[in-house]
Amino acid sequence: MTAPALDRLNRPLRDLRISVTDRCNFRCPYCMPREVFGPGYAFLRDPQLMSTEEIVRIVRAFRGLGVEKVRLTGGEPLLRADVPELVRALKTEVALRDVALTTNGWLLESKAVALRAAGLDRLNVSVDSLDDTVAGKLNGLGFSIARVLRGIDAATAAGLPVKLNCVLQRGVNDGEILTLAEYFRERGLTLRFIEFMDVGNTNQWSAMQVVPALEIVRRINEKWPLEAVGPGYRGEVATRYRYRDGRGQIGIISSVTEPFCRDCNRARLSADGKLYTCLFASLGWDVLGHLRGGADDAEMQRFLTQIWSGRTDRYSDERAGLLADGTPRAKIEMSYIGG
Repeated sequence: MTAPALDRLNRPLRDLRISVTDRCNFRCPYCMPREVFGPGYAFLRDPQLMSTEEIVRIVRAFRGLGVEKVRLTGGEPLLRADVPELVRALKTEVALRDVALTTNGWLLESKAVALRAAGLDRLNVSVDSLDDTVAGKLNGLGFSIARVLRGIDAATAAGLPVKLNCVLQRGVNDGEILTLAEYFRERGLTLRFIEFMDVGNTNQWSAMQVVPALEIVRRINEKWPLEAVGPGYRGEVATRYRYRDGRGQIGIISSVTEPFCRDCNRARLSADGKLYTCLFASLGWDVLGHLRGGADDAEMQRFLTQIWSGRTDRYSDERAGLLADGTPRAKIEMSYIGG
């Protein structure tokens, strides 16, 4: 196993999130609000975007620093036609142990078989509501949830391990905690509740809308008793709980109330090849420019090592102080670098 690069807080680099497109077919208010990302918004175009070959070369350099897992994100990654080819290349040419993908599920029904055949290891699908009215509000375009649920069924039928992600907001979808838990528990799928985070600058985040992890666990535990499950590996972002009756698990991602910066081992690559060392970062390094400037594999590894070894990010640990004066710092939008 390759020895991982370490940052200034002794955190290893193990996990790389890659945005393969900044475009999306949803306009979720907490990620890509329609009033900001409307018809006149300037999305990336070729040759600004990384090609499949360039992504493979960059990931190979990251592999030399200890990266074992890659997650493909967006925007919506399934809008990019060559995603199955990219998955296949990452599995065969780079020999990654774990290649995953996060999707809103809208295109999943027709793509699931091809993704599995390409070697995709895992899939996360966003489901914020089972109610069509609420789901339509949360995807920003009034789309029914039925097509997403069919996509999930298609993925599980194709043999893909699936987890569900649900961003909870007080007064919006927190009334569905038990409904969502029951739906996916009955299907043997793990549902992960995510605290509403202050990512980017356009999602109108308010601490009053955060549903704390402890409340989520309490409400589910009252209906179906839970017991805590220890982390499966260093840097696992979700705190896991199993149902005591053996009907599966839930996960809680609590970046706001229970930050996990101390073990963060993730880097993020935007669709135009900028490297961000934190989901809440404002500064990125031009990795694609370095590659296109003629850097070979060894030079790419040195460049990436230099970036990671200088990393001190711990935004969630510092959030209270950063927000205390009422003027939070500017951050890159989540739709640009993925979740």
